[in-house]
Amino acid sequence: MANPNSPAFFFPCFTLLCFLLHVSVSHSQQLLLPLTHSLSTTKYTSTHHLLKSASARSAARHHHHHRHHKSHRQVSLPLSPGSDYTLSFTLNSSPPQHVSLYLDTGSDLVWFPCRPFECILCEGKTETQSSATAAILANLSSSAAAVPCKSAACSAAHSNLPSSDLCAIANCPLDLIETSDCQSYNCPSFYYAYGDGSLVARLYTDAVTLPLASPSLKLRNFTFGCAHTALAEPVGVAGFGRGVLSLPAQLAADSPQLGNRFSYCLVSHSFDSDRVRRPSPLILGRFDEEKEKRVGGGGGEGNDPTRYVYTSLLENPKHPYFYTVGLEGISVGKRNIPAPAFLKKVDGGGTGGLVVDSGTTFTMLPAGLYNSVVAEFENRVGRVYERAREVEAKTGLSPCYYYNDAVASVPSLVLHFSGNGSSVVMPRKNYFYEFVDGGDGKKGKRKVGCLMLMNGGDEEELSGGPGATLGNYQQQGFEVVYDLEKRKVGFARRKCASLWESLNQG
Repeated sequence: MANPNSPAFFFPCFTLLCFLLHVSVSHSQQLLLPLTHSLSTTKYTSTHHLLKSASARSAARHHHHHRHHKSHRQVSLPLSPGSDYTLSFTLNSSPPQHVSLYLDTGSDLVWFPCRPFECILCEGKTETQSSATAAILANLSSSAAAVPCKSAACSAAHSNLPSSDLCAIANCPLDLIETSDCQSYNCPSFYYAYGDGSLVARLYTDAVTLPLASPSLKLRNFTFGCAHTALAEPVGVAGFGRGVLSLPAQLAADSPQLGNRFSYCLVSHSFDSDRVRRPSPLILGRFDEEKEKRVGGGGGEGNDPTRYVYTSLLENPKHPYFYTVGLEGISVGKRNIPAPAFLKKVDGGGTGGLVVDSGTTFTMLPAGLYNSVVAEFENRVGRVYERAREVEAKTGLSPCYYYNDAVASVPSLVLHFSGNGSSVVMPRKNYFYEFVDGGDGKKGKRKVGCLMLMNGGDEEELSGGPGATLGNYQQQGFEVVYDLEKRKVGFARRKCASLWESLNQG
């Protein structure tokens, strides 16, 4: 379980501005938005602390996918404070107000804390966290309207409960429920759960815009949640999942050419603040793919840098908002390790598949597959280099190895997704992180490298939820494309900073 007091500012973040005046939607075919990484402006106490926080949160989010699958009255939101990517929104108020929200492809609602705001179990937060939380508390504008209990949005926020039930909860009289005349009764509060926190919120609509988008985008009647009570100080979420309340889904309702496809390209950072000062692109809509091939090529390790590798989305009846795909296996060096059968499909109980997730840092694999990958690393790397057990205990990552110069024996790693030829070669820095250990005065500095994959638990533990999670660290240096119309996810190697510069220049 993640530590709720771990500093949130240790992690990467997206920044864009949103939520302003009501005007008609843009007719553009695509929008480009800048994404920034928090390591470019903040410091962390040590590499060990950063890695331990990231590994703990990855595990907490992954396991939370499975905890509440039997509950029909909550929308499981497996995100914990401190998750990796955030968006900064500007509210339609006078003066304009700014809020920062986590970008989350694993949930389907945009929500943020609103005044008055009560946070339970938030004592002991760092000064940085407390000031950040104070900055995001919003006052609703006079144009914001409560969502009625009979609306489809209300039903979606309450895990698709019937509107008659929701209007009864909202104290609408029986005769009005029977005559469908409950529009004056507001949608009841809803509950969202986290890996180590939760909230209660209400639904509202207001006009919104993305002023930093190129070109600018403006929307009418955008639906969002406003939370007045929370546990363990969640900051807020911009849901990019597959549900009807997500930002892409609401965008698609008015402008299908923009909402039916989005992608992001994360600048590779390896937890180095000097590497993330250039923006990473978030793209809404469809850029000209021939132009992308000309400007976005990234080279790399046997892959055609201009080629998208697509795999079809799987439907999950218990977690319909997840981007779930099938994983056939993983190659470590020349050895192909088949994935267990439950990673290739999703059963009627919601068990199986691999979730492509922006809110988990490290990739989580089921125990059997993870152990096979580790065994092959031991055969190749462990025979040459000393195991760094102390580093493993400090970081939550395993295996780790001490080395002197360059590690020459790290095997290649390839993910094989469902579909003909849907194999993605991982850059070495996406799965083997090298840094310096020691230098604290008690011992000398030593170079160390760690495998950046984690054990997600055995098959029994994973019942009722995803079998594996593809984390954002492994997505760095790729343009990850979510094609909602064609129900597929794609990957293409990119030099993400160069892609941003080229697309931004038109």
